[in-house]
Amino acid sequence: MVVMKVALLSSALLVSTWYAQPALAQKASDLVNQAVTAQGGAAALRSLKSVAITADGKYWEPGQSMIAGGDPRFLNDSKLTITWDLTKGAARTGWDRDRKYVTPGSMKYVETVLPTLGFVTDDKGSTPMSSIRVAALLRELERASPTLLLKAMDAKQLTSNGQQQLGKQALPAVSFTAGNTNFIVLFDRKTHLPAAIRTLDDDNIYGDSNYDLVLSDWKSVGGVQIAHTLSYQLNGVEVAHVTYRDVTANPTIAADAFNVSEAVKATAKGPATGSVPYQWVLRRLALMSFVDSDSIMFPPGGGYKLVELAPNVQHVQGGTHNNLIVAMKDYLVVFDAPYGEMQSRWVIDAAKKKYPGKPIKYLVLTHHHMDHTGGMRTYVAEGATVIVPEGDKAFFQEDARRPHTIVPDEEQKKHTTAKILEVKDQMSLKDDTEEIRLYNIPNPHVQGMIIGHVVKPNILYVTDLISPRGPIERNAGTIAVGEALRKYGITGATIAGGHGTTAKQADITSALAQN
Repeated sequence: MVVMKVALLSSALLVSTWYAQPALAQKASDLVNQAVTAQGGAAALRSLKSVAITADGKYWEPGQSMIAGGDPRFLNDSKLTITWDLTKGAARTGWDRDRKYVTPGSMKYVETVLPTLGFVTDDKGSTPMSSIRVAALLRELERASPTLLLKAMDAKQLTSNGQQQLGKQALPAVSFTAGNTNFIVLFDRKTHLPAAIRTLDDDNIYGDSNYDLVLSDWKSVGGVQIAHTLSYQLNGVEVAHVTYRDVTANPTIAADAFNVSEAVKATAKGPATGSVPYQWVLRRLALMSFVDSDSIMFPPGGGYKLVELAPNVQHVQGGTHNNLIVAMKDYLVVFDAPYGEMQSRWVIDAAKKKYPGKPIKYLVLTHHHMDHTGGMRTYVAEGATVIVPEGDKAFFQEDARRPHTIVPDEEQKKHTTAKILEVKDQMSLKDDTEEIRLYNIPNPHVQGMIIGHVVKPNILYVTDLISPRGPIERNAGTIAVGEALRKYGITGATIAGGHGTTAKQADITSALAQN
């Protein structure tokens, strides 16, 4: 866990190693030519037209850790079957995922990606991908391509990047642009093979980040050296590990392998070319919780809305993640900051319009998970004091300080000093008109979880432990909420979910019952 904290909290330092040392660096073209030779030579690489791969994958999410800054949560084991036309830039990947978190289960589907579109096929048929998903998957195909260095050789601008840090090593590196992506390639000093393929990505929590594909276990396939172990790392912390079990060079590819149905063609979109939230797309896919929409947090044609639960209480619904807005006499309190600045900006503007003249004084973060806190910095820039569970203050102080220059947010522009308070057991926000009681409760989901009770209208805001999106079944999360309700004498409440809509406490008594 200490290693995890050091790696993630030093993301700004890692990214800051992207610099050139012209006087000391080896010539960029020489580095690439040596690597191409080590892979088998340019002729061998150009003769590699396609590959068929069977692989095993493991996936983790640092933003879903049990403890803030702790070890990444293990998400799933996956089996992959890949048919990849390297010359056309098209791939068909069959996925068989065995999910361990959040809810155990399995998922089977096929992703087909072409340079112009992508679609997903499962037992219900084929549907077009969002443009951000197409862009993210195309970028990752390019990153992992065994012939990537041919594009480096042919690049109009190949630049030496001096020494780049990879773990404890300082390795020679070059950068070049392929498509819309600037890749930084780090080279092994002994073998001359690529050690890592790096991009500089924006992350909603860690800000400017190194996203690396670290390559090892090179084996000859059809006369070309291909890495068989692929470790994907965010600021040095592994988020995916793919092991190739078998690789076949130039297999026979069925003529219809990449066929696109007329129905898919009719609504398919090309890859996004603007600001793509790569980390959100890739890691929510790994979590098996990705909303395949360019709107990111709600389906196409949807949007956020305020649902009034009481004259002074608004529930933000319409997306995958909600907020709660509570109007006190002279100020506003907002619960949670899902995704990033996009949702936070909407909520702040909607809250001010609904309750004019009242500033947002407090942002209550129920817990540290990235999908509920990625928009925190927008509230810090707004001047709000952030309230978090005990033990999370240092994590969010670091979050507020991290540079976000790749995709600048309001806090990057304002450089506000974050004001952060912790809730050990309970805290009260109270004035002449209303009281909000905050309880930090034991639970199975995360260390440090706040539920908020708006006393007069008797509304309880709960994230993740209860999600009113259908029948609420009895589980460890609902039992934890039930224990808190009994401890603090809360009865007859309306439960407003951090996901979904609302539920009546009286209607889910069996789910809340004691063990």
